[in-house]
Amino acid sequence: MALDRIDVIAADITTLAVDVIVNAANESLRGGGGVDGAIHAAAGPDLLEECKTIPGGCPTGEARLTHGHKLQAQYIIHTVGPIWQGGEANEDGLLAQCYRRSLGLMVGNNLKTIAFPAISTGVYRFPLERAASIALSTTAAFLTGDDRIEKVTFCCFGEPSLHAHEKALAGLTP
Repeated sequence: MALDRIDVIAADITTLAVDVIVNAANESLRGGGGVDGAIHAAAGPDLLEECKTIPGGCPTGEARLTHGHKLQAQYIIHTVGPIWQGGEANEDGLLAQCYRRSLGLMVGNNLKTIAFPAISTGVYRFPLERAASIALSTTAAFLTGDDRIEKVTFCCFGEPSLHAHEKALAGLTP
């Protein structure tokens, strides 16, 4: 069953021992604030150097793979979520695409365990409960069609994010 392969935790994503962590990046892949800055800081300067070699950076809704460098995670998938504009600019679709593309890239590289942050919910201002619902439902649908992924962890920063993701997961339970 798909739901038994999903966890929701409160932790520092940079400390997790999984195959790949997901970075809520910006299109330039040059680091920034929030989880992006924390991942770049923890991975060390070689991450930025590797990101500079990716032509065109990463458009919104897409995903790119780099090495984890100094992280416990072997790899980092960088994905760029949408900036919230009130819900009329395909933000829901772009956010769901971030999760699908990240999971697809993971499967394409034979990776088994992944941890996601709450993409677009920080400075991009995507409403937290709406984002959590999209994240969990998109991931559950992907896992239903693909059994190669062993574990998906939603790594929440702070109680509001944790509660929103737990509620979204509970809403998927039959």
